Amino acid sequence: MKTYTTDHIRNLVLLGGTNSGKTTLAETMLFEGKIIDRRGTVEAKTTMSDNTDIEQLYQRSIYSTLLYAEYLGYKLNIIDTPGADDYIGGVISAFKVADTGLMVINAQRGVEVGTDIMARYAERHNKPIIVAVNQLDHEKASWEDTVESVKRLFDGKAAVVQYPVNPGLNFNAFIDVLNMKMYSYKDENGACEVLPIPAEEEAHATELHRTLMEIAAEHDESLMEIFFEKDILTEEEIYKGLQAGLMHRQVFPIFCVSAKKDVGAKRLMEFIIKAAPAPDTAIYKTTDDEEVPCNANGAPSIFVFKTVLEQHLGEISYFRVMSGKITEGMDLTNASNDTKERISAMFASAGKKREKISEMVAGDLGCTVKLKNTKTNQTLNGGGKDWQFEAIKFPPAKFRTAIKAKVEKDDEKLGEILNRTHAEDPTILVEYSKELKQIIVSGQGEQHINVLKWLLNNVHKMEIDFLAPRIPYRETITRIASADYRHKKQSGGAGQFGEVHMLIEPYIEGAPENNRFKIEGTEKVLNLKGKEEFNLDWGGKLIYYNCIVGGAIDARFMPAILKGIMEKMEEGPLTGSYARDLKVYVYDGKMHPVDSNEISFKLAGRNAFKEAFKKAGPKIMEPVYNIEIMVPGDAMGDVMSDLQTRRAMIEGMSSAKGLEILRARVPLAEMNKYSTTLSAITSGRASFTMEFAEYQQVPSEAQEKLLKEYEAQEKDE
Repeated sequence: MKTYTTDHIRNLVLLGGTNSGKTTLAETMLFEGKIIDRRGTVEAKTTMSDNTDIEQLYQRSIYSTLLYAEYLGYKLNIIDTPGADDYIGGVISAFKVADTGLMVINAQRGVEVGTDIMARYAERHNKPIIVAVNQLDHEKASWEDTVESVKRLFDGKAAVVQYPVNPGLNFNAFIDVLNMKMYSYKDENGACEVLPIPAEEEAHATELHRTLMEIAAEHDESLMEIFFEKDILTEEEIYKGLQAGLMHRQVFPIFCVSAKKDVGAKRLMEFIIKAAPAPDTAIYKTTDDEEVPCNANGAPSIFVFKTVLEQHLGEISYFRVMSGKITEGMDLTNASNDTKERISAMFASAGKKREKISEMVAGDLGCTVKLKNTKTNQTLNGGGKDWQFEAIKFPPAKFRTAIKAKVEKDDEKLGEILNRTHAEDPTILVEYSKELKQIIVSGQGEQHINVLKWLLNNVHKMEIDFLAPRIPYRETITRIASADYRHKKQSGGAGQFGEVHMLIEPYIEGAPENNRFKIEGTEKVLNLKGKEEFNLDWGGKLIYYNCIVGGAIDARFMPAILKGIMEKMEEGPLTGSYARDLKVYVYDGKMHPVDSNEISFKLAGRNAFKEAFKKAGPKIMEPVYNIEIMVPGDAMGDVMSDLQTRRAMIEGMSSAKGLEILRARVPLAEMNKYSTTLSAITSGRASFTMEFAEYQQVPSEAQEKLLKEYEAQEKDE
């Protein structure tokens, strides 16, 4: 395979809802690009993408797949992506390295949920979009309705470049109003005749052609002058104007295709070559805010956007050449960990079909194998550079569950598999929670997590259970209380003895120090001899005061008392959750000249703290999350009704592009499987994000329920 220069490369990400035909269109583009000599089908499980067992089982894309086609002396890198929001990670990583989005729309349904979601992500990543209306060969195809829905989606900036002559089962021809020709297809292998426009279509085609000229002129001042002067633009001038509008997301050209029948694919590829931006138009910044030009003459640098583990090949790293030229055998340095990596082999990738190449230049996409210390989101450099490109920012998780191996001896193996899974799919998050005593797995939705279960069951041959995740509650107090505890144990020989008197009060940020308290009805002034302040790992503070006078407790036992307190704070007195935001004053106690030791005072301190805590108006705090829901207006009432059952606090509403945006605060305890519920009540048309906000006190009835559940659990144990 030859080396393509930067200006002869185009990088595309295929976007669209489930069943829009992205994978079939990709297959057709590879066929026309001579990468394959026979087109596979999703139904026959023979496509170049959708090549994993689970994708073939479900007959849908679950992972993104890098493909390529060679056409008219250009290389088109194509990333086929999933259509479901649950697998959005593949789309987001593709946006990092692709320069143009090719939005595939099912002509039977027009713009649908998946289309809308993908369009929003494309806007956030500022990617130009070309629209391909697919499945025009279906009996229920509606060109007019689909075009109207596309215009609404893109705020009226969509521009019809082609329209079908005979949409429906016999669809085989369209009129291209850019070059004013009719394309009539003879078979299902892309063979066509280029014909004059029929007389009955002349007026309509001329009207659309003029509209296209006006749109092109709007985006280039020199073209505007030509158009005013001559009242016409050449085909090349129209291309120039559309390219300018496309790059700035001011024009969204619409094409018509039948991917299944290979109608329109070649003409679409030709437009992409002529009008889609080349890789050197992209601006990539490093973490130091340096802009690195996509220049083949620059220092060599690659960014890894995806990592996959294949059974016989090992780890495969997919990358974009950010700068310079990369050659086989080149040594590069990982900017994240300063380790050396050798590019032992490079491949142009079309799914699992990979062609070995010796050189790649800036802007190209490819893959390599057997990198030792390089993962997704890392940069490799040569030429003495230490560039570290900004990481792909994946959306926050929306679905969480606890996971457990059915066979206890598999726990360690499960951990290893989950870590590898996260490396391949960064939107699968794994947390080993000491606090909750659970492994928590988070993802983009229930479908996403069910794919993980399938992989564990079928690929790794491991049976697992999903469990309701526990909630990381916090415990604290609302008033002052005191307690004392004597630990005494005698069992022959040296015994154990330690007695601790302590007072606790709530810690309030900025509150002045106090040493006057009423203890058991008596005013008492404490001598604040020593003070230790701890920022707790789980949030909040502990302030520990030594108020011992007269040697009632030896100073060497004070750390043991603190250790006992900390142990009980790690396993709170109410529900076993972490305790926080406390001041503890140890003001009295007793020792025994023989039997007192560290363990005695640790146990005395632990139990005195537990008793004081329960007297101090204890309260349970729960994590509360900010959520933002994007929902169609007609489903707003149902969404708000559901939120009310979840103890949500509505904080605001606004509108954007025909969608309502609802902001609320919801306790994490009420968010279990919310993504599934939201999808059900909106027919999959809504999406949401969530992030931690703060801890708030749980309502009294909820606290009572939690206390009873914990008591029952302790009895069972």
